[in-house]
Amino acid sequence: MENNLALPADKMLTVVVRIEPGCLGQDGDKRIEAFCRAAYIKLQPINSGFINWQVLPRLDNSLPEIQYKTINKILSLSQAEKYLAFFDMNLDKFEEHLHDKLVVLIEQHLVRL
Repeated sequence: MENNLALPADKMLTVVVRIEPGCLGQDGDKRIEAFCRAAYIKLQPINSGFINWQVLPRLDNSLPEIQYKTINKILSLSQAEKYLAFFDMNLDKFEEHLHDKLVVLIEQHLVRL
């Protein structure tokens, strides 16, 4: 599910992905920063023409796992859905694909430990 149309930076959708340290095991809090940097590198090429990725540790559980922004303005899910629809993408399928990719990245990371 990749689309590499090129948009100006101010029109791009920022997808903030927050990763729970616990998904990396008992000492995930010590590994989460490195994992987030590695995951960012792996996600960066996906839909790079219109999505700017941010991968952060989820240290505050009151913050959502996935958040959408444009020009530093937080979008509602319906706004994000409309944005993605412009690129013939479905929000639910987009998030499902993202979760699947993150599971693979976490598994790969854990195997290397």
